[in-house]
Amino acid sequence: MPSDGPILHVAVRPPQDNIPAQKSQRDRLLAAAREHVATGGVTPPLSLDELKAHSQRVLAAAGLAAKYIDFAAVVVNNEAWRPALAAVPFERRLILLPKCLRDSQGCKGRFDEYGLICAGCGGCVIESVQRQAEALGYSVLIAEGSPVVMSLIESGQVEAVIGASCLSVLEKTFGYMEAAAVPGIAIPLLFDGCTDTVFDLDWLWEAMYLCEEPSAGRINAVELRDKVDGWFSTDALAAALGRDAAMSDAVLTWMQRGGKRHRPFLTAGVYQALSGDATMPQALRYASLAVECFHKASLIHDDIEDEDRLRYDRSTLHVELGVPIALNVGDYLIGEGYRLLAELPIDADRRVRMLQVAARGHRQLCIGQGAELAARGKPAAPTVDEVIEIFRCKTAPAFEVALTLGAILAGAEPPLMETLRRYSDALGIAYQIRDDLDDYYAGYEHVDSRSVRASILLVIGLRDCPDQSRRFLEDIWSGRTVLPAAAKELQGRLWDLGAVSRAEAMMQQQRGRAVERLAQMSCGDLKALLRRVVCKLFDDIGRLRCCHEHTKRYDPRGRSRQNPSA
Repeated sequence: MPSDGPILHVAVRPPQDNIPAQKSQRDRLLAAAREHVATGGVTPPLSLDELKAHSQRVLAAAGLAAKYIDFAAVVVNNEAWRPALAAVPFERRLILLPKCLRDSQGCKGRFDEYGLICAGCGGCVIESVQRQAEALGYSVLIAEGSPVVMSLIESGQVEAVIGASCLSVLEKTFGYMEAAAVPGIAIPLLFDGCTDTVFDLDWLWEAMYLCEEPSAGRINAVELRDKVDGWFSTDALAAALGRDAAMSDAVLTWMQRGGKRHRPFLTAGVYQALSGDATMPQALRYASLAVECFHKASLIHDDIEDEDRLRYDRSTLHVELGVPIALNVGDYLIGEGYRLLAELPIDADRRVRMLQVAARGHRQLCIGQGAELAARGKPAAPTVDEVIEIFRCKTAPAFEVALTLGAILAGAEPPLMETLRRYSDALGIAYQIRDDLDDYYAGYEHVDSRSVRASILLVIGLRDCPDQSRRFLEDIWSGRTVLPAAAKELQGRLWDLGAVSRAEAMMQQQRGRAVERLAQMSCGDLKALLRRVVCKLFDDIGRLRCCHEHTKRYDPRGRSRQNPSA
């Protein structure tokens, strides 16, 4: 608590109708939420549906009316995140205050384009909070909530947020916080408005001084990604992979070329979340390398089968070295992946289970790719359901193998594997639909007619098109009309037919199903990691943008701002 005591902030008018009027009622609700979370079964990040269900139970326990559901949701969310926030160092936290806390008549502060610069006059609560928070090491911003929170989440400059805001802003902020799995505690203002607002200041003091020993299992995604990237240096790869002279140059070059290494990152992240071990043992490094070996091999073979000429904005391996050498490199990487798993320095039971998972995933991927190749040779296009099943078979296994290998290595039990499988199915389908949408929005710049025939957009268009468009789309499917000459017309027809909006809706449905699977997870670190994966892959933060102010970027520890796009 602050050494000079809190400034009393007394409401000048009663709270708004959807906030309990008496301080004793609000404290009773807080106690009920704390008890509910302490009994278990509340693992953040909480989706809106989860939050609503927990909040209804907390309101009933506190004996308060259903009209307080939004206020209760804020309190429950706070309590769910409290342990995680307490483990974040003060210097990695942000205090976010609304400018409407200032004395509207006598404030001596000034505004810049990002918010209020406090003059430190002591005329309102802002000065006291800012002074004591900064003494602890916090960053402090006095600005409107949603755009600032979005920008900070995307920049990664802070790991936890404590803020005060009106309920209407907090309702919007839930989506951002849940999507990025950022620990946060929010203190609702007692009434909405743009001047002279108030809140329960003792709640803010308590949150600000929360402090516990850092959790060993807490994942710093930036640090973890840096470590994973380090495993793909020339020396590290040469030490781990085979050293056959005839293969080494081509293999090392391809393993280091392009890509974001999502899959080895997932393997390492799942292991760390479940085990709490941040030492990155050799078994984890080699299992993660095996995952990338499998992935890189599949890209080589896909590019040959699809006759693609570009990968990572340069020539594909078979264009660069010829089909025979490319096939051999792909086969070699598959063998290396299985060798790495078979030689892991772990007990035989886990080693066998990991090999089985990799083999099942490899087989399933080939089944999906085979179904796609077979569909291309038929005169009639497949149904939408058949394309979705192809996506599930050919894309989801890569995610499932990456996640499951990390879980087995950490000693996880079978029930978690089923949850990871269902999460991966939805994630893989959504990811492939997004890939087709990316091709569409890029104008089919690097896509040939062969690849377009596997697109969910073309299949939706063929299903729904009137007679005047059907002949054109059928010619695209059959290869009688080819890209890129027909790219512009194809884009226009798919848009007019509503195929793009339907594909977008299908992607979001599958994305939502992936998030729903996380509700079954009891490991907070793992749940947060996998929620961030969905956020990153599908730009959940971007979808939630509410104003142009989000385009501004800044450093919260100083007032030097810069826009990287300027």
